[in-house]
Amino acid sequence: MKLIRQRESLGAEQDYRRALAILDAARGGVTEPVLRVYQPRPTVAFGRRDELNPGFAHARQAAVDAAFTPLVRRVGGRAAAYHGGCLVIDHVEPDPDPKTGIQDRYRLFGDMVVAALEELEVPAQVGEIPGEYCAGEYSVHAPGTAEDPRRPVKLAGTAQRVVAGAWYFSTVLVVEEAEPLRAVLEDVYAALDVPWEPSTAGCVADVRPGTTVAEVEEALLDVYGRYSAYMGYGRVVGGGER
Repeated sequence: MKLIRQRESLGAEQDYRRALAILDAARGGVTEPVLRVYQPRPTVAFGRRDELNPGFAHARQAAVDAAFTPLVRRVGGRAAAYHGGCLVIDHVEPDPDPKTGIQDRYRLFGDMVVAALEELEVPAQVGEIPGEYCAGEYSVHAPGTAEDPRRPVKLAGTAQRVVAGAWYFSTVLVVEEAEPLRAVLEDVYAALDVPWEPSTAGCVADVRPGTTVAEVEEALLDVYGRYSAYMGYGRVVGGGER
């Protein structure tokens, strides 16, 4: 499995286009399974449902006003926000029958994120919590924070795109500094007139104070290394790229 450790974000649109370019290469059979990991620039990623919402123009402007770049992604879901305190994990594989196993991938990669967090002694579970932003059955959440053990918070969201001959699975894991994300999402969701509970927007550092993106990345790559070996891909190999 090829690892692309992107040293610097290329920008919201460019980062997304690069993922789609890797997917195109995979569907053409000219690349092995690829794992790309990077810390994004401040972005609010809207879904197609958001783009069709009457309040979309105001929501887009709310993102811009908060210094977050608006992006409309091709996968489903509602608006999600991320920044340099997050880790994006893009996983692309060639597959002659990519539609088979869609739900299995959601379960597997959600469990892998949980396993990586557990290595850092961060309790986590797969499943939607009431009122979360960009709600999803396979979100990763913590049952409580260090300050309030009874307040569940969403830590990661996942999305998937399937094309003939390949699939692309993306995970955004919020590690540090949840407050700017919570603030911009409050404005965005208000503009879209979509109800949610802002207290559900959290990060790994809320659960285990002091946790860094580097620590979480190391734990994730360890788990993906085991996945790669199990699938017969060999080691996760590669290096940093700009």
